[in-house]
Amino acid sequence: MSVWIYILVMAVVTYLIRMLPFTLIRGRVKSRFLRSLLYYIPYAVLAAMTFPSIFYATGDTVTAVTGTVVALLLAYFRMPLIVVALAAAGTSFLTGFVLSVMH
Repeated sequence: MSVWIYILVMAVVTYLIRMLPFTLIRGRVKSRFLRSLLYYIPYAVLAAMTFPSIFYATGDTVTAVTGTVVALLLAYFRMPLIVVALAAAGTSFLTGFVLSVMH
């Protein structure tokens, strides 16, 4: 029975989070600051969720940092996402390989 209560609470909370902005904000948001804030929130949340796990994904900080640096550089130069992802993963892999050979 308690599982159903948890599911019901999660459903209500999820619904409220999605419904409240539509009911509280009527019409177009005129504030320039608020519009820019709302524009960047999805990017900030995505970065906050993914960026910390980048450094724990490989199990080695050096490989994670090298892959992250390559990804940030390629993204800065507006390379396609697949190129950024493959280059970052490849760099992390090669860095790990070189480090394992050196030890």
